[in-house]
Amino acid sequence: MIIPRINIAADSYKDDLTAFSALPNQVLVVPTPDNDRLLDILKNQHKDAYWVQPLAFDPQDPLAQIHTLLDAGADKVVLPYAAFSNTDLESSFSHIPQERLAVTLTPAEFAHLDRLLATVSVFILELADTSAESLESIKAAAQLAQKGLLPRGGIKRVVASFASSTATPGLVAISELGRLGVDTQLSTNVLSTGHEDGKLNLGEAFMATIVSDRADGLFPTVVVDEQGISLGLVYSSLESVVESFRTRKGVYFSRTRGLWHKGASSGSTQDLVKVHVDCDSDALQFTVHQHGTGFCHNNIRGCFGPSSGLAHLDQTLKNRKISAPAGSYTQRLFKDSNLVQSKIMEEAEELCEAKTPQDIAWETADLFYFALVKCVANGVSLRDVEQQLENRSRKITRRPGHAKPKWDVSAKEAAAAAAAAKEATPAAAAPTSAHQNSKSGRISMKSYKMNALSSEQQSKLLLRPIIQSNDIMARVKPIVESVRERGDAALIELTAKFDGVQLESTVISAPFSPESMILDEKTRAAIDQAYANIHKFHAAQLQDKALVVETMPGVVCTRFARPIERVGLYVPGGTAVLPSTALMLGIPAAVAGCTEIVIATPPRKDGSIVPEVMYVAHKVGASKVLMAGGAQAVAAMAYGTESCPKVDKICGPGNQYVTAAKMLTQIDSSSLVSIDMPAGPSELLVIADMTSIPAYVASDLLSQAEHGTDSQVVLIAVGLTAEHLAAIEDEVHEQASRLPRVDIVRESIPKSYIIEVESMEDAMKFSNAYAPEHLILHLEEAEKHVDQVMNAGSVFVGHWSPESCGDYASGTNHTLPTYGYARMYSGVNTDTFLKHITSQQLTREGLDAIGDTVMRLAEIEGLEAHRNAVGVRIRDIRGL
Repeated sequence: MIIPRINIAADSYKDDLTAFSALPNQVLVVPTPDNDRLLDILKNQHKDAYWVQPLAFDPQDPLAQIHTLLDAGADKVVLPYAAFSNTDLESSFSHIPQERLAVTLTPAEFAHLDRLLATVSVFILELADTSAESLESIKAAAQLAQKGLLPRGGIKRVVASFASSTATPGLVAISELGRLGVDTQLSTNVLSTGHEDGKLNLGEAFMATIVSDRADGLFPTVVVDEQGISLGLVYSSLESVVESFRTRKGVYFSRTRGLWHKGASSGSTQDLVKVHVDCDSDALQFTVHQHGTGFCHNNIRGCFGPSSGLAHLDQTLKNRKISAPAGSYTQRLFKDSNLVQSKIMEEAEELCEAKTPQDIAWETADLFYFALVKCVANGVSLRDVEQQLENRSRKITRRPGHAKPKWDVSAKEAAAAAAAAKEATPAAAAPTSAHQNSKSGRISMKSYKMNALSSEQQSKLLLRPIIQSNDIMARVKPIVESVRERGDAALIELTAKFDGVQLESTVISAPFSPESMILDEKTRAAIDQAYANIHKFHAAQLQDKALVVETMPGVVCTRFARPIERVGLYVPGGTAVLPSTALMLGIPAAVAGCTEIVIATPPRKDGSIVPEVMYVAHKVGASKVLMAGGAQAVAAMAYGTESCPKVDKICGPGNQYVTAAKMLTQIDSSSLVSIDMPAGPSELLVIADMTSIPAYVASDLLSQAEHGTDSQVVLIAVGLTAEHLAAIEDEVHEQASRLPRVDIVRESIPKSYIIEVESMEDAMKFSNAYAPEHLILHLEEAEKHVDQVMNAGSVFVGHWSPESCGDYASGTNHTLPTYGYARMYSGVNTDTFLKHITSQQLTREGLDAIGDTVMRLAEIEGLEAHRNAVGVRIRDIRGL
């Protein structure tokens, strides 16, 4: 390996930094450690590994200057042997990682290096010439390395330094040193990227230590971007590497075309960032900055498929910054710095409050997303962020680690405890103030007054948390593809992986065994009652007769319904028992007359399906129960497997992966499958006036808040007194504190809010704009206000209509649009499982009456065959 020696005091240092930047390491020689040029270089370095060799240290405090250099980003500090010779190594250098220190030695000093083996990682032998005696010193070092006295490889390196331009080794000597495992350090004065008299060509010197193991003498070369993500595999030759160093571009060797300047014809050129050699010195890695559409000839970024993770998100955001539709939320994020700041603060708070591993990962992803939005909006790349992290990892001095007073939670809690102890009175035992939601604090919602909010602030309250679909889609796609290609084998494999259940078969076929449906009488009666109510309501929705309209004499149009023949119903489960969802999906499918009903639900740990769901499957006439959950279940129903029939429509709620799989299969034209609706977190909105009962209002809010940490509930308070509102807030805290799922509620309730309005008009306007999944009217004569509801999944009217009844047994369906989709979607109903077909029948007289109209419109649109299909008949009718 060639290591250039750059003199920072020289006028040519900037040119040298550029010319030799592609080499893995460079030694920067400076007069003193506090050299301004040096510190500026280290501050702005971009993944370069600089070894800094000061020619003089402050004798009063050399360690402080070493710390400064390492903290500034120097990969290593190079010290003379004298710095160690009269020093207690343990007390002076033990706190500095061994890989951060190098030592220069003369051949005479080399005999004493054994005391430095545990302190430094690089041993630089300074040689005055290339005489046989000097080369013997190097061979002695190599022999020590080979014997294990000076470990070869890893962080340990031996370097032969030829400081004098008159003592420059030739390519053969450099090759021989490389064979011995010794790197060569040369002054930039003797190196050139071209072919200058009296100088070594950089590319040729670099390649002198590399030996191909191929018959054609080429070197396999992995090409990566600045994030280390592979773009492709190519080959290099001596000629191509020399050209790469000369042009500082990606240049390779094609086995069919010879020297290959990447992107010369396509425009997808590469700037050369760094070249590394592998551990066996027979392969290369080129780090490049890729321009254009990408490295691959298929006009994608890499030959091994698209990037993923943060690198993919970074590229996606850069594209969206350019192409986001005018007025879209994405464009607002890039243009409204206040909005981005608010989202970052919001997500940071939610991450601090997250408790479960899943929630922590979710909130971290949200925070990463908005942080990268701010970066991209301000021209900061992901590589810039990574560089800052790398710089911090190089620091050896440690900060105290205190939080700023503004954010010091421990200090605030200590101060609050001290104040409470000091002012201990009966009042101190009262509930803490609103908006304190710690593990043991008060559970409360945010609160706003409508008349104090601007239109923009009101609009922001309508926004739900952003669902980050890119990463989820990237995880779901290979699952879907695996099931599509491998069928039952993939289902069994994925069920074992995600559910921890090893199945022998994936489907239970009807008729279902009585043993799989054993229930106690109370449970069976509850399911039967719910079934009867839900069936009665959905049967009433079915239109028995076709719609027949004679639009004009002799022209009769008809519209009639037919069932979707094969439907797949997704019922979340596993360890949970969810017969209600099976009822809500299975009954309307049965009423509609679907000939094949497949219910998919995750198996329990013993490989069985909960008997409650099996009993419902029997009652609704399901033909199959698919023992699978998640994206894999959706894929099985969408494409079919050896044992699972392909369906025409998939319905049912699920987590983000289920939703992603539903959307992914729906947009695949080869699947020929539709879905019921997009889905999001559960939500509920309550409108309450002074006739509302605080305990009832609170219980309804909590019934949805306990669904998940991402659930949101909203209370619109219409003219409530402070006392009435406080009573509701007290009930929320007291009832929530008694719930088994209180930890979930502690996270969802702080994301929820109360908004005080002065009139019912304001309340209904806000509710319709929010378009809630569930709307509850805790109002006097509540039924009179139903006519004003324009957007909602389902409405619960009056004090005696809790949302829970709709979830289970009143008769309406609980599979409803969320996330504001109630503006354009309906909840699941009988029509969900029907398709409507139209027909028309014309008499001779009817065609004669409408014929001229049809022909003229076809003529305007330039569709002659359309016009002619009518014209040939009209000529017969009219005897033309």
